[in-house]
Amino acid sequence: MTRKPRTQMIAETRAKLIAAARAAFGTVGYAQTSMDDLTASAGLTRGALYHHFGDKKGLLAAVIVEIDGEMNAHMRAATAKADDPWTGFRNECTAYIELALDPEIQRIMLREGPAVLGDPWDWPTLSECIRSMTASLTALVEAGVVAPVDAEAAARLIAGATQYAAQWIAHAPDPQATSRKAIEAFNLMLDGLLVRN
Repeated sequence: MTRKPRTQMIAETRAKLIAAARAAFGTVGYAQTSMDDLTASAGLTRGALYHHFGDKKGLLAAVIVEIDGEMNAHMRAATAKADDPWTGFRNECTAYIELALDPEIQRIMLREGPAVLGDPWDWPTLSECIRSMTASLTALVEAGVVAPVDAEAAARLIAGATQYAAQWIAHAPDPQATSRKAIEAFNLMLDGLLVRN
């Protein structure tokens, strides 16, 4: 039997740990997840967890990176369906807010993540989001769709609004109704950036 390359074995081990952690963190939560149970469910040892992620907190950070990548792919797909760049930008922002209805995202990204890892504004994934949104807004300003505005300032304000809306939805007694209200208000606010003819 041919032995797998080391890089493949490492990737498989990391993937097993992340999948097991994602399942545990998304159902019983970070604090209630036992590292022994988690590693056993992945068919691995605590040593593997420590080797690849340092500790449980490092594993949560890796889970967040994976979910964030999936969220970004979902938002890019929403953008790609649009007929024009403004609608695409608006759809991308709205898609982020709508993702707060997903129970896994509510628990891991909006509750557990901030409670364990601290303010999401300090997460590397948010920095990438701000850069991407700034580039989109710069292009919309240059195209004359959005009124002249400092694109980074607008991106940070929009990101703050979407983050807060997502938190509101995740903690609301009726997330569906809250999502509808948040998206309606958010889109009215966002339309304020448009050039008025």
